[in-house]
Amino acid sequence: MDVHLLGTVKPCKAVWEIMKAQGYGRIVVTTSSTGLYGNFGQTNYGAAKLSLVGFMNSLKLEGAKDNIKVNAICPVAATRMTEALMPPTVLEMLKSEFVSPAVVYLASEDAPTGMILTAAAGAFAAAQIMETDGINLGRNASADDIAAHFGQIADWSTTKNYGQGGEQNARFLARVQDKPLLG
Repeated sequence: MDVHLLGTVKPCKAVWEIMKAQGYGRIVVTTSSTGLYGNFGQTNYGAAKLSLVGFMNSLKLEGAKDNIKVNAICPVAATRMTEALMPPTVLEMLKSEFVSPAVVYLASEDAPTGMILTAAAGAFAAAQIMETDGINLGRNASADDIAAHFGQIADWSTTKNYGQGGEQNARFLARVQDKPLLG
């Protein structure tokens, strides 16, 4: 947490007022597939790296009125941490300079905000945290009721991407207004 989270928070705090005053700024934080999806034996690293996504998601909202855009790069690159895990031919494909164009784009004038951009060996993709539409089982729902309806609860064909936590809260408040399935 000291290295990944606070090592990102402190420089952002140092430049934040300058960016606000000039009405322009770009911040790119570094997350990891371990933070987004997990990885065996890397619990502490994964927790620290996912914390940066939450940091980005809140900071993008705070910076919007001042044209400050905040994004995250999720690189797959050869590092000291991975050099013993992969053969040299794979490490050669995963040079950090193949990720650099993604960082440059995320820091550009035309950059989006709140984007998680994954990058490796010249391949790029966007990642996000999603939530299903879910169902209202009613306030007396039991764990057994959840188990019986889990297929509907976890129906990924109904996914939504929220721009901020308040949108998810509003959806839940609307969902509980639906007629409960269990009376």
